[in-house]
Amino acid sequence: MVRRMSLFFAILIALVVSAIGGAVYYMAGVPGRSYGGPLPPLTDEERALAPRLKGHVVAIASHEHNVAHYDELEKAARYIESALASYGYRVNRQTFDAYDYVSGKKPVRNIEVVVEARDAGPATETIVVGAHYDSAPGAPGANDNGSGAATVIELARLLADLKGNASRRVRLVLFVNEEPPYFRTAEMGSWQYAHALAQRNERVVAMYSLETIGYFSDAPGSQRYPALFGLIFPDRGNFLAFVGTLAARPLVRASIASFRAHTRFPTIGGVAPASIPGIDWSDHWAFEQHGFPAIMLTDTAPFRYPCYHTALDTPDRIEYERLARVVKGIERMVRHMARGS
Repeated sequence: MVRRMSLFFAILIALVVSAIGGAVYYMAGVPGRSYGGPLPPLTDEERALAPRLKGHVVAIASHEHNVAHYDELEKAARYIESALASYGYRVNRQTFDAYDYVSGKKPVRNIEVVVEARDAGPATETIVVGAHYDSAPGAPGANDNGSGAATVIELARLLADLKGNASRRVRLVLFVNEEPPYFRTAEMGSWQYAHALAQRNERVVAMYSLETIGYFSDAPGSQRYPALFGLIFPDRGNFLAFVGTLAARPLVRASIASFRAHTRFPTIGGVAPASIPGIDWSDHWAFEQHGFPAIMLTDTAPFRYPCYHTALDTPDRIEYERLARVVKGIERMVRHMARGS
């Protein structure tokens, strides 16, 4: 009897351990290996890219800019449109009304440019790369999310040669109203944009939300996580994270595999239920609500960045040389995904 009970408990423990191991692999198992060790020297292109990114962040996110600070929001939008137009794009606007508790209804807009595919038509697949350009209440929003907005602007310049040369269309979008009080409402810019794509049955195969991607630290203990995730991932906040809900697992795996194959920069990736704090805290949420595969690329925001949603989120907090490395990595990944190879 004792032997039978011992065998039963041994089997039970083995099953539990196996189930836990399987769950961990499902959520955190991604292809390739994160780059480790000293970063390689900056390329000439990365060295030139860093001050361009800084210029965009300073122009967009030196002051609080949102519907409650409408003039600053408009100033940021006009700057974005001017920068994109200077790269030879036709700049598209998606305008809608948002409501401010003090001043009432205000017209706001998403801003888009398109790198059209080689054989554009109803069956053409689309990749969306987007970032919100509004700031949280009380914050200038340099990292959250001037860093993401600046990245989208520079990706438009870097990917312009793909026009007519790729199998997939690339839509580069700057979203308004990601921050409260609009987050997870129909007045969120990305919700409006995703809804329009769904209404016309566009075949979106990937959406990348670039969210707070400019702060890094090599100090031990500089990285925090939701409960238990710290047992799996590193404690130094020097990586770019590829994050999605459970439904986004194929896109997370394909995207981080491409990034790792083309770029020497530390990365982690994984998926988790949407109930885990931070997993869907960005514009990819709105795309998932419309049935599109969508993930977030991030420095993990409040789990690393001490100035998150505060008045200290200023342009001097961003590490522009590391951001330039990340931007080039994202460019290579999007280029690879757009070619469908």
